[in-house]
Amino acid sequence: MPRLRVALAQLNPVLGDLEGNSDRILDAAQRAAEQGAQVLAVGECALSGYPIEDLAGRASFLRACGQQVEELAVRLTERGLGELIVIVGHPDGPHEASGLAGDRTPSAIAQNAASVLQHGRVQARYAKHHLPNYAVFDEYRTFIPGRDHVVLDIGGCRVAVLICEDLWRDAGPVAELKNVKPGLILTINASPFERDKQQVRLPLVQQRAREANAPLAYVNIVGGQDDLVFDGDSLVVDASGTVVARAPQFEEHVLVTDIDVVEAAADAPPATVTLEPRTVAGDVLEPTINEPGPVEQQVWNALVLGTRDYVNKNRFPSVVLGLSGGIDSAVCAVIAADAIGADRVHAISLPSRYSSEHSRTDADELAERVGIRYSIEPIADLVSPIEQQLELSGVAAENLQARVRAIVLMAASNMHGHLLLTTGNKSEISVGYSTIYGDSAGGFAPIRDVPKSLVWKLATWRNEYAAAHGRTPPIPENSITKPPSAELRPDQTDQDSLPPYEVLDPILDAYVTRNLGVDEIVALGYDAGIVSDVVRLVDHSEWKRRQGAIGPKISAVAFGRDRRLPITYRPSQ
Repeated sequence: MPRLRVALAQLNPVLGDLEGNSDRILDAAQRAAEQGAQVLAVGECALSGYPIEDLAGRASFLRACGQQVEELAVRLTERGLGELIVIVGHPDGPHEASGLAGDRTPSAIAQNAASVLQHGRVQARYAKHHLPNYAVFDEYRTFIPGRDHVVLDIGGCRVAVLICEDLWRDAGPVAELKNVKPGLILTINASPFERDKQQVRLPLVQQRAREANAPLAYVNIVGGQDDLVFDGDSLVVDASGTVVARAPQFEEHVLVTDIDVVEAAADAPPATVTLEPRTVAGDVLEPTINEPGPVEQQVWNALVLGTRDYVNKNRFPSVVLGLSGGIDSAVCAVIAADAIGADRVHAISLPSRYSSEHSRTDADELAERVGIRYSIEPIADLVSPIEQQLELSGVAAENLQARVRAIVLMAASNMHGHLLLTTGNKSEISVGYSTIYGDSAGGFAPIRDVPKSLVWKLATWRNEYAAAHGRTPPIPENSITKPPSAELRPDQTDQDSLPPYEVLDPILDAYVTRNLGVDEIVALGYDAGIVSDVVRLVDHSEWKRRQGAIGPKISAVAFGRDRRLPITYRPSQ
């Protein structure tokens, strides 16, 4: 049985940094070649970053991408890597405009492509056939679908190249390649993380390998891009679907493995292009399999990576956040410290006349445990003049406190260039339990897509992880166990106006994630009055969410790209 040594490089591209991304690919090629790899594959649009959104309609951007692909092929040869076969994902174009769904109006001018580089030039090019148009994806709007298959004959090993969604479609390219009888399917991907995706992605890869009766190599990009987080987790399965190699999640990595390729059938049609692989010396490599950790660890790492890349890729020197002593700000502070280092995290305690003593001491303790920069700015004397002059009371007076806190935090942001983190969780954002231009103010929201019940689990996991590694648990136990409260009036708790989170979060999951209606949720066993109240709060809070900061997507349905509903809406029931 023929064998190929294949390298899968899960890289963290910076969108638009074509030269920097090209350098990353070149460095990965060097590492792959040093380990004897004959083929290197990098992720979908690894040259440009992903998703490129409406940059796909900018002809100058597409021409720059095409030029960079050509230059990369030359640079590989100049570095003595010309024999290495490199498969790189990139936008291709500009092409003649193609309308959507047969419409005559010109629209897309780009294709989502993979180019095969060797000996200083592009030897073959494949364009993605199936363009996803659901959840976070808008490719049907921005790309022209490909039609042709690309099958490489690499020293007698027949390798079919696919791009991401092509693998997901039943009766798609894998089925269409049945007569070609590929010995290896190699797919490049930009597949965002979701906390339940492990239950879908790996079984799909295994299923497609069994359908093709061939091993399958799957390479994904890694890193944060605005509200998306790509987790890597590149892998190789054999023809039976057994995992034979797997890269770690959430970090750049070059996975090199020997793949026993199914021998080309004599009656199969010829390949698209024939390439001669470099000779492999040495013994067969020992397989490397990195198993993903528990779901809390995966989510935590996704939030850390998403926060780190948003801060660093947008060149913020540091972050600032309000530290209340509660669970949400505590978790956000630790995420930020894990992401960019405690010395770049500035926390401000903003006690009002209603702030409890334990809130102040819990904030003090967390700052000391984590080692972040910390200051205290009491707001009572700032609130009082406005409250008295405007004769505010009730909710207006409560919201004033939150808005004064935002003024202090934004002042710190403006003075020192910090990125302001807002600390609201998904449960609160769902039902509008926040003050617009107050605690919702900020440029990035690390736990925006994390329900309150999961926030507690993450805090517990992070403390246990620290203890298991001989370190001080970062989050004070009192921040985890005390009843949550905005502390905007005496003895206030969240449950004064919201159902308990163990009731609220499942209802929100049913309505927001599963898209069930009121009657369907009530049929699950929830009180009809509570369900109606929750649904009303979610619907009426859309205007707040539209003005809120983005944050890392970790669920199947996050607010923003995934869920797009009108603000002006009067339901019939």
